[in-house]
Amino acid sequence: MWPAHNCEKRPWRYSGRPPREDRLFAEVVVSLPPLIAAQDYYPEKDTLVALEEAAVAVASLDATSGSRMAAISGFLLRSESVSSSKIEHVEAPRDDFARAAIGIKASANARSMVAATDAIQAMIDGAGSTGTISVDQILKAHHLLMNDDPVDFTYAGRFRDVQNWIGGSDYSPRNAIHVPPPPELVDDIMADLIVFSNRVDLPVIAQAAIAHAHFESVHPFTDGNGRIGRALIGAVCRRRRLTTRTVTPIASAMVADVQQYFDLVNAYRIGDVDPFVKYLAVSAVRATDAALASIAELEELPGIWEEAAKPRRGSADEKIIAALLEHPVLEAHTAAHIAGVTLNAVYASLDRLTEAGVIAPITRSKRDRAWAATEVLDEVDRLNARLASK
Repeated sequence: MWPAHNCEKRPWRYSGRPPREDRLFAEVVVSLPPLIAAQDYYPEKDTLVALEEAAVAVASLDATSGSRMAAISGFLLRSESVSSSKIEHVEAPRDDFARAAIGIKASANARSMVAATDAIQAMIDGAGSTGTISVDQILKAHHLLMNDDPVDFTYAGRFRDVQNWIGGSDYSPRNAIHVPPPPELVDDIMADLIVFSNRVDLPVIAQAAIAHAHFESVHPFTDGNGRIGRALIGAVCRRRRLTTRTVTPIASAMVADVQQYFDLVNAYRIGDVDPFVKYLAVSAVRATDAALASIAELEELPGIWEEAAKPRRGSADEKIIAALLEHPVLEAHTAAHIAGVTLNAVYASLDRLTEAGVIAPITRSKRDRAWAATEVLDEVDRLNARLASK
């Protein structure tokens, strides 16, 4: 049996000038997650089968990247970042996200999505390079995610020192769906979770699922918990060497039915662990299948672009086309470096590729001009559409 969360009543004192209902709210029931560092987990038979299938699928996707490893890894990372952000209602138009990706003026949401990409990459790289998951890695990733946030930037890279809650009133935990543990308990619970996340005696996907669900129960940050918690799934897989080069876009499967995802995370708190573990395993298989279809589509694009643009062999146009899967968004300096030509000379190539429909401008001003291979960027939406239709 997996232990359920305990709970404890604590006095609540409001601050500021909340509505009358929140001023009358005087007592909160906080959740106290159990310590799980040494907790045994024995999956049910059908869950064990799903875990085995998921491990095979995730490993096979990691092996598929082949000679286009950097391009495929970049696509899968973008897919995970966009979907994980979407779960938190952080979305931006394609071109806006593309501009943010190369540091051109973009919306706050687009910049936040790019920050999520950096945070996921940092979490997974850290686990892969050190062979461990640590509090420092989690705090570093959170700093990357929240450092430019207009509201919570002061909390970037550090655990909360205030009580938070999920749902209910904006002014108090009245009618909240979940009230995480008080801030003074966060350090100890997270230290215990880190020990659990570094074990080697559990099925990898099960360990990743439980670590994620437990992290969401702790909600150690004032904001960004969902995105960092989902990055933890990829970090566990990388630390255990289930993946070595890619990120499985599991958030893309989650975003297809966000309510089911939330319901199962909530059920984890009453000790109902198997349904979420099985859900994550099934989601990993579904995400892998959709990702393989996307990879097949992406690998056809260079040939399509060559046919459309008909570049001369060894030309700047041909060199830019060859790099577009790995660099789907570029400005003139990057394009010139790829093509091996001067900055002045590269504009002619970019104009020809634009006219051929290979790339499209994503800026309007003559300064800070940038282009994107929109077919590559749009494949993220197509991947999500495949998962939503299943």
